[in-house]
Amino acid sequence: MAMNRAEKETEIQNLNERFSNSELVVVTHYSGLSVEDLSELRGNLRNEGASFKVTKNSLARRALKGTKFEAIEGLFAGPTGVASSQDPVAAAKVAYKFAKNNDKLIILGGSLGELVLDVAAVEALAKLPSLDELRSKLCGLLQAPAQKLASVTAAPARDLVGVTKAYGEKS
Repeated sequence: MAMNRAEKETEIQNLNERFSNSELVVVTHYSGLSVEDLSELRGNLRNEGASFKVTKNSLARRALKGTKFEAIEGLFAGPTGVASSQDPVAAAKVAYKFAKNNDKLIILGGSLGELVLDVAAVEALAKLPSLDELRSKLCGLLQAPAQKLASVTAAPARDLVGVTKAYGEKS
């Protein structure tokens, strides 16, 4: 189904907005994926705060103009889909995991801000912990000394109670 000029301009504007609001873009080939597979991929990405968009390459290349992702323009050839997220690793994690289990989704590369990523870099990024995981680990590390301090300061009182109880039972 052909798009008229107004629809193309709207699509370019929507894609440009998507690129401008994202920190990470992963470009893929999706040839051979069924509708169910694409729905599953979109659902998995949505659960992680990311999204997937099948695009016309010419419109995507035009939408990249003026964004931090202009350098990945060359990846847009063939049946292209774009996974994007504001989280620096979410789209890469989900796309990599899905591609690992489904050989019809092929990761071509991507971009983290202005840094262009090849397939190996997207894979390495996918193996990093997410921002929320890092925050929870940091909180755990910050709380650990306080918890240890509390248990050490409580130990003498606990020991004193134990000695007093033993002494009282002895008499």
